[in-house]
Amino acid sequence: MSAVARILLARGVPVSGSDGRESAVLAALRDLGATVHVGHDAAHVADVDTVVVSTAIRPTNPELAAARAAGVTVLHRSEALAAAMTGTDVVAVAGTHGKTTTTAMTTVLLRETGRDPSFAIGGDVSALGVNAAHGTGGIFVAEADESDGSFLNYDPHVAVVTNIEPDHLDHYGTAEAVHAAFADFAALLGPDDTLIACRDDAGSADLAAAVRSGAVSRAGAPTVLTYGTSVVTDPEHDALIEDVVPAGAGSHSRITLPGGVSTELTLRVPGEHNVRNAAAALLAGTALGVDPGEGSAALGTFTGAGRRFEYRGASPDGTVRVFDDYAHHPTEVAAALAAARSVAGTGAVHVVFQPHLFSRTRIFAAEFAAALAAADRVTVLDIYPAREEPEPGVTSALITDRFAPGDAVVLESDPERAVRAVAAAARPGDLLLTVGAGDVTALGPRLVDALAAAATTTVEPTDSTTPAPEADHE
Repeated sequence: MSAVARILLARGVPVSGSDGRESAVLAALRDLGATVHVGHDAAHVADVDTVVVSTAIRPTNPELAAARAAGVTVLHRSEALAAAMTGTDVVAVAGTHGKTTTTAMTTVLLRETGRDPSFAIGGDVSALGVNAAHGTGGIFVAEADESDGSFLNYDPHVAVVTNIEPDHLDHYGTAEAVHAAFADFAALLGPDDTLIACRDDAGSADLAAAVRSGAVSRAGAPTVLTYGTSVVTDPEHDALIEDVVPAGAGSHSRITLPGGVSTELTLRVPGEHNVRNAAAALLAGTALGVDPGEGSAALGTFTGAGRRFEYRGASPDGTVRVFDDYAHHPTEVAAALAAARSVAGTGAVHVVFQPHLFSRTRIFAAEFAAALAAADRVTVLDIYPAREEPEPGVTSALITDRFAPGDAVVLESDPERAVRAVAAAARPGDLLLTVGAGDVTALGPRLVDALAAAATTTVEPTDSTTPAPEADHE
């Protein structure tokens, strides 16, 4: 929502809005000229022409109810964003995972190569300073959110699909409906457009094949480009990622683009999944005329998106590092822990995981346990409900009960106790990772503080994979 507000304000549109509590986001919008209210009241929409809402706003919201009663135009956030895209070449980045990072990488690439795009991203990006801006380059890069089907409101010139897996089943109901929505997204493209898809992912590979065959086309098949580490079947349209090796806190790899041009890629963010994200961004850039070498160099400046393996601090001596990640699907959790393992090296990886949504926990409990097992020490917090009401019998124990007896896993209902226990268990060289889409992100700074406090006391060495003493969990 703040992305839409920023872009409209930059274009001279009067913007007002409200939120439940004061925040840095509200303060920033106020500084940009928005009229900002804390708290919701029907009076706030008395003199507006249009009300823009997100899926999170319930029909009973007094402002939304008043707008509808008065016949005021009500638009979904995606519809307002689509209107702001009019007259630009739209790059829409979709996928179950990796949207925010890939959108941010694409934006940084285009900015660094002089294209000055408009952009709207679902997270903060340090290299950009903001999550949205109005550019003058005639390109609009947008994170296309599939969670509620609203990505079908866009008119992309370049569409990126990072992967397709079952998620948001509270909206879609079935995995088949998720895949059908992505097919509808690809069908928005015409013969002058481009689909970029990851062939390492079965869902997006199937989509690419279907689009190439014309099975999902409505107005003529677009150009289809794929990327991945798997075997290339069409060298004129497939990019190959090779020789991925860790390099400091990032990686180095080689990408051979469609047509045979190779470029070296050095990233400042870790994990093979980020190499794939970068390959997608590079293909999007080249589809818009960016030189591959210049695009690769621009991606080397990317320092990450907010809450995507974001560095939060370290112990006073710098030997224990704390990171935070937004991962809330098993595949995302596995990728975050793979990145953590590559950065930690021989150190132990401690993860504090907060499940997000009762429905997602119920559906993916076994998969979450399998992904978390890659850590040396696992702490699982209570479920963050977000928009859902509790479900009988659905708790975080559905995840922890799937670990074997003796595994270093703790079910902890008190976040502060979790912070103290994890900080106490950490040893030089270890990496601490908070994971989840809820308020677990607030624990990163607290872990840094707890590491500082622990440094002032004498702690007897213990195996870093051993759960904290029972006394810490009373």
